[in-house]
Amino acid sequence: MFDVGAGELLVILIVAVVVIGPKDLPLAMRAAGRWIGKMRRMSAHFRSGIDAMVREAELEEMEKKWKAQNEEIMRRSAALTQAEAGAPVMTGPPPVDVAPVEAPKAVEPPAADTPPVEPATEPLAQLPLPEAAPKGSADV
Repeated sequence: MFDVGAGELLVILIVAVVVIGPKDLPLAMRAAGRWIGKMRRMSAHFRSGIDAMVREAELEEMEKKWKAQNEEIMRRSAALTQAEAGAPVMTGPPPVDVAPVEAPKAVEPPAADTPPVEPATEPLAQLPLPEAAPKGSADV
């Protein structure tokens, strides 16, 4: 924004020490920091307001486009409804020839000579548990 370089800052600092004095310089720097903070907050607030206005304008533009597209769709729908009642009317691109889709083949049941699979009838609580190792023994 102001494009102040390191050399220019050094000159400003030397002039400030000479004009203000080393005793009052911390107070002056604190006041300058407060002013800079206020300016940054004001510019951020201004920028956010501008951004909000731009977003609202873009939203209004998109709503206009959506409304126009909706009206076009409704007009075409009304034309198709009228065409169904009377003579056929062609709108849009010509129809495309599509190859018929084959139906999926049925899955055959298993052969009669294979035995059916039976579910396990033993409850899990009755299954044997592995024995725990005695305390103090290490698995090596």
